[in-house]
Amino acid sequence: MTHQQHPIGTGFTPASTADDVLAGIDLTGKNVIVTAGHSGLGLVATRALSRAGASVVVGSRDPERAAAAVAGIERVEVGRLDLMDPASIDAFVARYLESGRPLHILINNAGYLAPAEVVRDARGYEAQFATNHLGHFQLTLGLHPALQAADGARVVTTTSGAQRFSDILWDDPTFAHGGYDPGLAYAQSKTANVLFAVELDRRWAHEGIRAFAAHPGVIATTSFNSSVGAESQRAQGLIDEAGRPIIDPENGKKTEEQGTATIVFGATSPLLDGLGGVYLLDNDVSAVNDDDLPLTASSVPAEVVSHSIDPGSAERLWALSKRLLAV
Repeated sequence: MTHQQHPIGTGFTPASTADDVLAGIDLTGKNVIVTAGHSGLGLVATRALSRAGASVVVGSRDPERAAAAVAGIERVEVGRLDLMDPASIDAFVARYLESGRPLHILINNAGYLAPAEVVRDARGYEAQFATNHLGHFQLTLGLHPALQAADGARVVTTTSGAQRFSDILWDDPTFAHGGYDPGLAYAQSKTANVLFAVELDRRWAHEGIRAFAAHPGVIATTSFNSSVGAESQRAQGLIDEAGRPIIDPENGKKTEEQGTATIVFGATSPLLDGLGGVYLLDNDVSAVNDDDLPLTASSVPAEVVSHSIDPGSAERLWALSKRLLAV
């Protein structure tokens, strides 16, 4: 398979921060949407992009909470967006399109935590697949006219090294027939994020719209990882005995500023001009590594695997997603 999925030698490192990769980049006049841009990595991205001159719209299920979180950040507004509610997505899209603004950068960052018991969206679809993939799929397709109007745009979807651990569950992606496993559901949704970037780029690159999937690393302080409890975090090597986060960017354990860097890199770096449809890792294009690498407290494998960038699977997922949205 011919692809562009190999490092390009950017000069950045796993320890580089969002401000590092934005150094010298002027985003004045650029419009950005960040889903869940009011917390965790999304908030770091919102702040960094604003400092670089961008105007940012934050999509949030709780606009009041989001507005409080982004208060004082220049050129930031908040819009209600619930990725598990198709009507909410359509309303958010309509408001943005009615504003007449082009959209230069869309960061599909929001994610749903893995519950022990299955949770479903308004259509009955499993919540992680619905939020992490389908909701962002619907949002991105709806915003297509604004992305076209930018005359050069990027769509970055936050994914995870968990894409290594599951292909799309083609026979039952929404767990409609039982057998729910939260870890498997999460891994599938993260693979979907990468495949979405592959197919979106294939379809829209000729319009100047390029797509990337970005793995931020493992960040102990995010709500996703902190929700598992201290004992589990210690077992995973995320915190020490005193409860302090273990920061080891070379092995994938990062601060929020380091984790956000790869997302912002995908959204803005001129080093990626002419590229798209690839999975980003440590502020570069990831190599492909299909070795069966174990996940341990000291080793967090995160390079992309072949099933996550397979063009046939990417096209198949696009068609499946459109069918699911049409129900």
